[in-house]
Amino acid sequence: MSINDTYQPINCDDYDNLELACQHHLLLQLTLKNGETLKAEAADLFLRKKVEYLLYKSHGEQHEVRLDNIESFSHPEIGTITITQN
Repeated sequence: MSINDTYQPINCDDYDNLELACQHHLLLQLTLKNGETLKAEAADLFLRKKVEYLLYKSHGEQHEVRLDNIESFSHPEIGTITITQN
């Protein structure tokens, strides 16, 4: 998925779980749709030009990923969440 692809909003329940992860700065195991996996501390959710992003910290640096590029995320407190689009 490229940055120019039309954004597909994610399911509200999945968004709520990401929001909870950000509020508690949970260390998530993220799996992206391109197959990449990473451990990331959830920091914030934000909107830019009608596209939603997760701001996360990894290896001491801040990064962002479009929510519709996330396949799933997991943490022991919330289990594994597979992202679905609306």
